[in-house]
Amino acid sequence: MASSRRNTRQMQAESETVAPATSARTDTPSAEGAAKTARAGRARMMRQYDLVERVRSYNPNTDEDLLNRAYVYAMVAHGEQTRASGDPYFTHPLEVAAILTDLKLDDATIVAALLHDTIEDTEATRAEIDKLFGPDIGALVEGLTKLKRLELVSREAKQAENLRKLLLAIADDVRVLLIKLADRLHNMRTMEFMPPASRRRIADETLDIYAPLAGRMGMQAMREELEELSFKVLDPDAHMVVVQRLDALTERNRDLIGMIESHLSTKLQKNGIKARVTGRRKKPFSIWTKMKRKSVGFEQLSDIYGFRVILEDLEACYRALGVVHTTWPVVPGRFKDYISTPKQNDYRSIHTTVIGPGNQRVELQIRTEEMHRIAEYGIAAHAFYKEGAGSPNERLKRESNAFAWLRHTIGILSESTNPEEFLEHTKLELFHDQVFCFTPKGKLIALPRAANVIDFAYAVHTDVGNSAVGCKVNGKFAPLSSELQNGDEVEVLTSKAQQAPPAAWEALAITGKARAAIRRATRTAMRDQYASLGRRIVERLFARAKIDYADDQLKGALPRLARSSIDDVMASVGRGELRAADVARAMYPDYKEERVGRFAANKKSTADKVRTGDGAGKFTSVISIGGVNSDLPVRFAPNGGAVPGDRIVGIVTPGEGITIYPIQSPALREFEEEPERWVDVKWDVDDSSPQRFPARLFLQNVNEPGSLAQIAQVIADHDGNIDNISMHRRSPDFTEQTIDLGVYDLKHLSAIIAQLRAKAVVAKVERVNG
Repeated sequence: MASSRRNTRQMQAESETVAPATSARTDTPSAEGAAKTARAGRARMMRQYDLVERVRSYNPNTDEDLLNRAYVYAMVAHGEQTRASGDPYFTHPLEVAAILTDLKLDDATIVAALLHDTIEDTEATRAEIDKLFGPDIGALVEGLTKLKRLELVSREAKQAENLRKLLLAIADDVRVLLIKLADRLHNMRTMEFMPPASRRRIADETLDIYAPLAGRMGMQAMREELEELSFKVLDPDAHMVVVQRLDALTERNRDLIGMIESHLSTKLQKNGIKARVTGRRKKPFSIWTKMKRKSVGFEQLSDIYGFRVILEDLEACYRALGVVHTTWPVVPGRFKDYISTPKQNDYRSIHTTVIGPGNQRVELQIRTEEMHRIAEYGIAAHAFYKEGAGSPNERLKRESNAFAWLRHTIGILSESTNPEEFLEHTKLELFHDQVFCFTPKGKLIALPRAANVIDFAYAVHTDVGNSAVGCKVNGKFAPLSSELQNGDEVEVLTSKAQQAPPAAWEALAITGKARAAIRRATRTAMRDQYASLGRRIVERLFARAKIDYADDQLKGALPRLARSSIDDVMASVGRGELRAADVARAMYPDYKEERVGRFAANKKSTADKVRTGDGAGKFTSVISIGGVNSDLPVRFAPNGGAVPGDRIVGIVTPGEGITIYPIQSPALREFEEEPERWVDVKWDVDDSSPQRFPARLFLQNVNEPGSLAQIAQVIADHDGNIDNISMHRRSPDFTEQTIDLGVYDLKHLSAIIAQLRAKAVVAKVERVNG
């Protein structure tokens, strides 16, 4: 040991005489000021033996030689580089390492912290670090270097992409996250020398990403400090006011915390419970957030102080809870047992609020020493330096729910089609408190607060969410949009007939996972609809041209169409991005498009008849229309619609599918010069499952009281459904109305028109064809 100490001091002396590097950072202040501040920085810089002793205090088997070599290497590499404050730049990685020693991390993490800026800011290389310190440390340093180059400096798309890369780096080794958080914490502690705009950007980013990420990893102490430092930068006036109010309250209640601590300790001791009771006031940021969330003033807050009761074992926690609840009145609705149901970040504790000594509200957290350690340090509480099978990541998989959440979130990367979706999902997961619900079989499902049954269904499984048609909450039927409460038992009712969820669910879902799955299923369903439509259009053209079509033959033409699959081709045709004639020409280079028909010809050819091509008789050239819920992307003419019984024509609208027009619609003249967009369609309505179709009526009615009621009553009596009414008074005696309604077919519409004409208050009624 003595020899080891001598080696430490000898290396320290060598590090102080080593030649500095010649590079210097560009954020240096004036030379005189920098030199003065740098001398002050060196005076308080942690020495090698101080760092070694800090690690040895929790890890007696630490590799002193490794720590010493890393200290000297980083100091020499950074040389005369300085920070914005004028301090030697080496003080930053050294302080980052010191923060990690407070978390009791392993030698490799401490060394990587010392070296984390060397590849980026000095002439050091990954190969050199691998050679001197081993590939494990080299990989950690390189992972941090990539993150340094991808500093989160902007919003939305860029920030989202960088967050993806941050989490992917963490997936390789969670220690990357711990070093990154410590790096951010030290930067926040020393940012007073930076320009105001940079301070605000970094603080905003810290509050947006890093603080909640630390919380999700269970590192509550680090989260609170990051939030506090950010709050001080982003809203200094509010921070000052809250601190002043807290100080004044503390002065008025100077003996309150001590009195409550003593009272609790005495009461527990009398009941044979050994406990450590500590009280503290809440952080300004936590208080400010609560004031904003509940729209209350400082004076209306009753839980400024919180107390922790730390006990020896699990049984003592519940015994202490019994003593507290039988001694003081409990505040209703303020009890939570996170021991029996831990949070996803491994947090375990009992929370309760009582009316305690002096008629004061007392908020208590009851936990064991081990629970307290995990509550403060989160995943860092899993001692990486201890001997054990497997890598740190492997041990965390066995021991940490927080790491399970991290791996689940990283798994979303493969499901998100764009960075913004991933950022949305991650932020939702980071910021929401939790609700715990159960499946009928007793499986626990943790969801963000305000989540509903749709979120629950997707949390169980994506297929369950996609096929959900109803639910029971605590045994009673309820809407899928029902907000869930702690302890709810939820049974999701599914149907094989529903393959994709309604697009409107996306607006109802709370969790990012549910929203992403709904978007993905909706896109898939829409793509399938476009592909189905495209296939029918292609087959129709081939049938009319009397040429053969086969998928195998189309495969050979994919390069000429610049598409990767047959489905891509068909979907492109269905969306109007690719013409069926282009597909035919790619398969048959000598194909010549037959330009037949303009408006009159198309009007004649789209009668409700079915033609079959002789050369490809297996294809029907008419496309069947079953309504808006068919397997095709179908919509109806915007100014009048179409109903079964009408002779109809379809117009392919790029990106929208088929728009159905009645054959008499004057709007069809707009497409007279685009015959390739016309498709023959026919009605194929299932009489056993009636559905409504859009139609529009124009009325002139006598302007007298009750006339509108009479018109509406006629439509209601004949089972019509009014979607919209617009009214305009042309003269004192008459009013014009345009009514959009839903009817089953042309016969149904004609009956409604006939009954309206029979009313004395109706002067004129006719159908509108847009």
